[in-house]
Amino acid sequence: MSEVATAKTVSEVRPTFAKSLKASLVGGIVAGIIFGLLMQMMGRMGMVAGLMGSESIAVGWIVHMAISIVFALGFGAAAVFTSKTYLLGVVHGIAIWIIGPLLVMPAMMGMGTMIGQAFTSGQMMNLGTHLMFSLILAFVYKKAR
Repeated sequence: MSEVATAKTVSEVRPTFAKSLKASLVGGIVAGIIFGLLMQMMGRMGMVAGLMGSESIAVGWIVHMAISIVFALGFGAAAVFTSKTYLLGVVHGIAIWIIGPLLVMPAMMGMGTMIGQAFTSGQMMNLGTHLMFSLILAFVYKKAR
């Protein structure tokens, strides 16, 4: 086979920005629902609602899904620069773990940051769940585009 016949165009390897954002939106919704169900079972949705000064599980779900979509769109924006979707998923999972439960969420709840507790068992569980979210996002993203 000739080199020309086997070569892929850039658009076959990396999607356009709009297509990437659409696929990441779908992935973020799916991963957000799955991750949200896990959080619900662990009794954590009320804590998410606390970011808005509420204890309502419904508010927790709304906040959680909004955050899931924002994080997913960040994934989609980054995905146009690489064809390594699952590697991006791992990097993304680590990044949102640092941003979410280690920095922003505790700071918004008046606890400072949790960087000093990053390698405790509870935070390792958080890392695992954020990696799960991002890898589900990457899988759905890849299928959707």
